[in-house]
Parts: sequence; structure tokens; C-alpha cells
Amino acid sequence: MIKLNNVIKCFGTQQVVNSLNLEIPDKKTVVIIGRSGCGKSVLLKHMIGLLKPDSGSIVVKGKDIAKLDTAGLDDIRKHFGMLFQSAALFDSLTVAENVGFALTRFTKKSPAEIRQLVKEKLALVGLENVEEKKPSELSGGMKKRVGLARAIAMDPEIMLYDEPTTGLDPIMSDIINELIVNLQKQLKMTSVVVTHDMKSAYKIGDKIAMMYEGRIIEEGTPPEIQNTNNPTVQQFINGSSKGPIQVLG
Repeated sequence: MIKLNNVIKCFGTQQVVNSLNLEIPDKKTVVIIGRSGCGKSVLLKHMIGLLKPDSGSIVVKGKDIAKLDTAGLDDIRKHFGMLFQSAALFDSLTVAENVGFALTRFTKKSPAEIRQLVKEKLALVGLENVEEKKPSELSGGMKKRVGLARAIAMDPEIMLYDEPTTGLDPIMSDIINELIVNLQKQLKMTSVVVTHDMKSAYKIGDKIAMMYEGRIIEEGTPPEIQNTNNPTVQQFINGSSKGPIQVLG
């Protein structure tokens, strides 16, 4: 579904992505792990065309999106849904208006049809009778679930998750993990999840890939990652201060 080939991205003199290669299989969940600030979210922005690589290709559904014009990018983005780290809800809109935003803007569905779809998507993430609430009235976990309902409103083929459990307590984190697993099974989506939460990674991933110094240095199933001999990966997944990863400051 998605293939990144020798992707390079620099911001000024800082090289964030360095000849990176990664394949995202169709209808599977790939989890990208790595330290905060290592470029995981930058990679997601490349996959959806918000950033363009300095060199290399990013092939989505057979098209190199780095070469697409604005109209082409708009067309390919219709196949994506994205859950942002902070949920990124519109504060001035109700829950219903947030979830139905893309449906209102990009489809010709009637208000009644949109209301019904909003209700269905909220039910999929375990929320009922919250349509008229504003984001300020919601807990952190509820905001994440509303953001997820908005992300799946257009029935995307590809879902991107940027740190979906950040800021949540362990119970709510597990609820979000369960939702990700169940939605992938129900909707048959291709999913990419960026996280440094190893408990989440093991639970939701069909494949885990570790990003370090701008490259994918190891990838495999959760058991393969847990049993790797790579000392850098072992240090990260075990949360150890000792190892090849140097902690500055």
C-alpha cells in the first residue's frame, strides 16, 4: 500500500531522514517506534504529502506522491484518515460538527445522512449522546475517540496514528489500543502507528519498525522485535539508560 524508497529529508543542516526504506503491507498495522524527536512524525507527514522528501520516492497506491501536484495530492489524501497526537479538534465546533467536517465539506450527503453517519462513527469508538458537546467539555480520552471518529468518517483505506496514547492513563491507553485493533479488523484498513509506547506497539502491530538516526534499523513481528540481538533496539524496547543510544542533556 505504501513504499518508501531511499527517502532523505533535511531541515537546514539537520538530516532528519537518511536514506530510509520501509514497506507498509496492505490491510496490516505497522508500528514505527523510536525516541522522541527521531523523525517518526516527520515520516507520517511524508506519507500523507504534507512534506516532500529532498530525494527518494514515496509510493502510495502505485503513485509517487512526491511528484504529484496539489490536485493529485488532494485526490490521494481522500484515501487517508489521521489521528493527531492532540486529537486536533476544532474548539468552536461541536462533536457532531467535528466528526462530520469532511462529510460536509467533501460530499453531497444531506444533513440527515451526515447526522446518521456521525452517530454511527461515534458508536464505533464507544461514544453516545455527545454530539452537542464542545471539545472543552470532553476528557482527554474522549477527545482522542472523537478525533478517531472524525478520522474514519470518510471510510479511509489508510489510517495514520501519531502517538495515539500520549497523555492518557494506562486504562484509557488500553481502550484506545483496543479500538485501533478492532477498527483495523472491522474496516480492513492499512494502518501506520507512530509511538514510543512499547505496550501499545506489541498489542496493535502486525509489524514493528524501529527508526534511529534517520533510518529503519530493524523491523519484524512483535516477537521478533522482542527477541532481537540488535543492542540499540534492545536498549530502546527495555527502556535502559545503558547501551549504544547516548542520552544528551
